[in-house]
Amino acid sequence: MDYQVFDTTLRDGGQREGISYSVADKLAVAKLLDEFGVGFIEGGWPGAMPKDTEFFERAKTELDLKNALLVAFGATRKAGVAVEEDKQVKALLDAETPVVCVVAKSDIRHVERALRTTGDENLAMVRDTVRFLKENGRRAFVDCEHFFDGFRYDPAYTASVVKAAFEAGAERVVMCDTNGGMLPSMITKAIEEVVERTGISADRLGIHCQNDTSCAVANTIAAVEAGVKHFQCTANGYGERPGNADLFATVSNVQLKLGVQVLPDGCLEQATRVSTALAEIANIAPDTHQAYVGAAAFAHKAGLHASAIKVDPLLYNHVDPSVVGNDMRILVTEMAGRASIELKSRELGLDLAGHPDAVSAVTRKVKDLEAGGWSFEAADASFELLVRGELPGEGYARPFNLESYRVQVEHREDGAVVSEATVKVRVRGERVIATAEGNGPVNALDEALRVALSQHYPQLKTVELTDYKVRILEGSHGTNAVTRVLLESADGNRDWTTVGVHENIVEASWVALVDALTYGLARTTTAA
Repeated sequence: MDYQVFDTTLRDGGQREGISYSVADKLAVAKLLDEFGVGFIEGGWPGAMPKDTEFFERAKTELDLKNALLVAFGATRKAGVAVEEDKQVKALLDAETPVVCVVAKSDIRHVERALRTTGDENLAMVRDTVRFLKENGRRAFVDCEHFFDGFRYDPAYTASVVKAAFEAGAERVVMCDTNGGMLPSMITKAIEEVVERTGISADRLGIHCQNDTSCAVANTIAAVEAGVKHFQCTANGYGERPGNADLFATVSNVQLKLGVQVLPDGCLEQATRVSTALAEIANIAPDTHQAYVGAAAFAHKAGLHASAIKVDPLLYNHVDPSVVGNDMRILVTEMAGRASIELKSRELGLDLAGHPDAVSAVTRKVKDLEAGGWSFEAADASFELLVRGELPGEGYARPFNLESYRVQVEHREDGAVVSEATVKVRVRGERVIATAEGNGPVNALDEALRVALSQHYPQLKTVELTDYKVRILEGSHGTNAVTRVLLESADGNRDWTTVGVHENIVEASWVALVDALTYGLARTTTAA
């Protein structure tokens, strides 16, 4: 029986605090998930949520899925209501999806206290709803809510819900760790017991895990190892409370560690791209330390690691990063050794082989600067400038020489605060003085410097500062503390980061700004 990768980002994932998908967002998410190759995309709850109803209606004409089937989610018929007359069950048919997944209570405590009905009526609700869906040409999946808690409390009743669903024609019955309180050993034991009690093969069961013990992925893998072939996940682990089993980690583990291909050929390599794109749609910063797809998933900092990686990257990488569309990175810090410097330089297109003196000089400077508060692990552009300065014939010429700069901030009587900067520089033998105003001292300096350089370097108009980060360094306190500034810049084709450190925040910003413009101008000149 084939494995089924079931994604519920648009339903369960959308319950995460801070996420609010528009219908257009949901359509975009579905397209990306299809590109990743999942088998099923649960689109939401038609009839209960107007936005979801609209999504399914638009999906009929706007979605052309290549790998996935769209799934409508809902509940079993209400207690005491004929299934043919239940409006929400009818809405599931109106969604016109080939697959429907209904949630059913499988913990007798929830049946009696939440539904306020009897165990027998709940079983009838499951049977009636599944049969009705099957009679109307739908593939039916049943999510057994609170399965594991219910099975521990009253295994006979929870097992009876599973049997009732299968007897009515359900294709999959999904065991849900709704409260997220299970551990892998508990998952394995429960699956063994339910198979023994019901006589139903584990490969007909499904698994859905919340992450309240931080074990959602591990619990899902434990279920797969116990024979389950249907697993439900959300992209990036999105979901309410701590979230759900992360789709990318789960699929990567199953395919790369267990050796079971669950995605079409070529789809796993899309993991990093799709993960980042889905984070952008959710308006959530990508988790840089996310397994497999995070920017730091294959980033190495220790010099000992770099020495081994120089010999063979797989000595310190558990998989080849490219199989999930990611890259290995070498971080340059005070922990860096010569191997780290060489590998990082090679990553930036600079070959230090045959230049031992340059390697020694760069290593020494990095260690000295980092001891003083500098950080190059997030400032590749500043590091590249440093390396080029030590490598014969590779240095970038500074576009100007500073004579002086001055910044003043005026708080006016009307409450307006205006910053003004004046720079005096020498550009290609010419002394230039320029003044500009800005909404802060750094912005004013940036504007004044651009005015001074614009006649000689018109290409500067393509370079812009996109972000500015300030950090007071650890161990320094008060207004005279040492400050580190990171500047992010972009030219429409690429972005880069530079760093500056000084007791004076304006000077720290100036150092980072000069590096940013030097690097940007060098790039545009090289490209031309």
